[in-house]
Amino acid sequence: MLREIDNNIWSAEQPLKYWGLEVGTRMTVIRLTTNELIVISPIQSDNATIHKLNKIGKVAYIIAPNIYHHLFVSDFKSVYQKAQLWVTPGLASKRPNLYFDKVITNKEGNILDEVYYLLFDGFKVLDLSGPSIVNEFVFFHKKSRTLILTDTAFYFDESFSLKTRLAAQLLGAYKQLSPSLLDKLAITDKEKVRESVEKILRWDFDRVIMAHGSIIETNGKQKLKEGYEWVLKNTSLKRKS
Repeated sequence: MLREIDNNIWSAEQPLKYWGLEVGTRMTVIRLTTNELIVISPIQSDNATIHKLNKIGKVAYIIAPNIYHHLFVSDFKSVYQKAQLWVTPGLASKRPNLYFDKVITNKEGNILDEVYYLLFDGFKVLDLSGPSIVNEFVFFHKKSRTLILTDTAFYFDESFSLKTRLAAQLLGAYKQLSPSLLDKLAITDKEKVRESVEKILRWDFDRVIMAHGSIIETNGKQKLKEGYEWVLKNTSLKRKS
């Protein structure tokens, strides 16, 4: 069920296990001044969610923000056939039968000067095949001062199970807005990651919504800066802060 986070921004969650750990997953919905809705990282739809979406606006954009978060975009597209399905580079080859309207090829852009996005360049995760590029786009909703991430940072707290909390502590993602230690090991081009983080930190955000973990309602910029200290150290951005 959709939950209102702030004016013109909602989220919905569902259970998800990853490597046997309950990490949950979350989609974010933003309403533009045109009454159009942007759905980022869709979860499995149900009648209640569809009813709520139809009540608050018109779904115009469905976005697969990286090459991992795409499982339910087809379901949403089948319900909202007139909506544009945007995908990240690399997803078309991963899902050749997926019908989409646009591959996001520009590294930075915006939708109606209300929602800004950029490619988190250089970010990789460690999966079963080894280090893998994610091609994640992150988003900034200017009016609510909200940053929307998918897999580029996590924030697990006491609301999660003991098993998940212990794993998060071991992997460096317990009460820290940070990628896991495994993801840090996978990243080889720290310069690109640093440049991406610096661009994100230029946005005027306070809240952070991520796909996995608890929403950070305030002081999100500082927490993200701390979580990426390992690439920001000795930079001019850090010296100015």
